[in-house]
Amino acid sequence: MQTETIAFKPPVQEIASILLPVKGSVFADRADRFATLAQGHSLADWLVFLGELSQAQHQALQVLPELPLPDAAALEQARRHHMPPLNFSALPRPTAWQDVLRGLAATVTPAAPAAARPILAALMTASGPRLEQLADTLLKGEPASQDAAELCIAAAALQVVWTALAAQLDASTLGPLDTPGVCPCCGSLPVASIVRLSPTVNNLRYLHCSLCNTEWNLSRTVCSACGSDKDIAYQQIEGTEMKSAAAVRAETCDSCKSYLKICYQEKDPRVDPVADDLATLALDLLVDEAGFRRSGPNLLLIGGDGD
Repeated sequence: MQTETIAFKPPVQEIASILLPVKGSVFADRADRFATLAQGHSLADWLVFLGELSQAQHQALQVLPELPLPDAAALEQARRHHMPPLNFSALPRPTAWQDVLRGLAATVTPAAPAAARPILAALMTASGPRLEQLADTLLKGEPASQDAAELCIAAAALQVVWTALAAQLDASTLGPLDTPGVCPCCGSLPVASIVRLSPTVNNLRYLHCSLCNTEWNLSRTVCSACGSDKDIAYQQIEGTEMKSAAAVRAETCDSCKSYLKICYQEKDPRVDPVADDLATLALDLLVDEAGFRRSGPNLLLIGGDGD
């Protein structure tokens, strides 16, 4: 009897189009990254403070009670109509964010510069309407540089709450949006993109949300702002103080004259889109002077959107 050999092909694992934030590590890893980047950096004191703030975010996220999500019908409607289910401009803002803000302000006060401590003290006693005004200014308005200290803490608190909400979702229930350059969870713009290095998503580019820390896949050959696949270039700065210089580039697009940074885990596995973005501000200056405008904000830095 003749036997036949049948070759077995394991099923091809579907590429994850959306990576939800990992509650137990997203802010803790960022805190560690800030501490590393601060060593020998000309902005060391500021980066150290942001590391303390990130660690405070981690602690706040671990003790934050589970927040109510939109009901199943609302989630399905969002998926069906290609809308973000946690849309920051439409979802009622959880009041828990105010308690998170006050807690963050109290936690980071000992590490804060002396000039910032009165501002942190004022935030701890600020009224609810005043804090909501801060949130509206940050997310929907035109932030002013003189409010930078207040808005940084407000942004950190909002990040904790929206990250908690995003982490409670099931990524398999989320669908693509009609606008691929905004977060499929909350509708925010990306802070940067990252080319990941892992067995399941190796060498794939993910945009990283500036608010909820969700990541979503986008082709490496197109501009994240306008979708053009032409006239894409990459700018880089070398410098002894920039530990992340080789791992971070600015992706510029001549079609829309925008740019957004892109991080490479192949160059540094610990690279973080938020921390490494802030540690490479010299790169922003370079591309700004060349006539490009940043397409997504870093909410921890007023003016980080190129305004």
